[in-house]
Amino acid sequence: MISVAHSPDADDLFMYYAIVFGWVDSSLGDRFSNVALDIQTLNEATIKGTYDVSAISFGVYPFVSDDFALLRTGVSFGQGYGPKLIKKKTTYLKKDFKVALSGRHTTNAIIFSLAYPNAKIVYKNFLEIEDAVLSGEVDAGVLIHESILNFNSELEVYREIWDVWCEQAGGELPLPLGGMALRRSIPLNKAIDIEATLTKAVNVAVKNKKTLSKMLMERGIIRVNEKELDTYLNLYANDDSISLSESQKKGIDRLFELGFKAGIYDKLIKCEDYFIPTEYKEIRNS
Repeated sequence: MISVAHSPDADDLFMYYAIVFGWVDSSLGDRFSNVALDIQTLNEATIKGTYDVSAISFGVYPFVSDDFALLRTGVSFGQGYGPKLIKKKTTYLKKDFKVALSGRHTTNAIIFSLAYPNAKIVYKNFLEIEDAVLSGEVDAGVLIHESILNFNSELEVYREIWDVWCEQAGGELPLPLGGMALRRSIPLNKAIDIEATLTKAVNVAVKNKKTLSKMLMERGIIRVNEKELDTYLNLYANDDSISLSESQKKGIDRLFELGFKAGIYDKLIKCEDYFIPTEYKEIRNS
């Protein structure tokens, strides 16, 4: 049984549930179990090596690259959009404002820390951030996942993390948010099959978006309404989620470079060096 962990947000559920519903099978006959946990919990679990496959923030990957391969599928990027730094409309943000972020290893937290080095950061479950801002516990917060679609009218967007990213990256590269990682101890032929199965699942989901979305809604698996789900999937679970493009790889490498220069990572890596070597299957079958 291959353990797969993903977040409970709509794009992860959408991209995985073609397997749960039996639309996609492993060519090697592998069976999958799944668990849904918030993204920072998944990041920490991956650091501990808890699951065979896990959704992760791209920001955590350099910390786990020795033990986990980076998958090419199940990815979520921002392209002109992304997490939002919000505050109450009546709040003035000082240089050292207190902000709630969704986790130390999340991409948005890393990008935020580069732009706002004097901010006082607290970490919360992403579902608690809006209330923390409304209550005055913090001055601001970064909303992620479906929270960006619909938040309290007392709040306003102070900055788009997309804009912060473009400033830090020096251009409009895709903003690398979430990806997937696979334990390196898994035999290579099995690892290749797992990635292929997950890729098929994302492809089938995207190509059958209307049907799968309806099934998820009818079963109460999704937290948002039908209109919000459609909007959210258009952003984060689409054709660009099936397999990494060259521009997406450049975005990942730019994130790793920024983190290395800031002293967040102790080594500079390139994502291309950490994918599963699928050419092994071609060589083996030749």
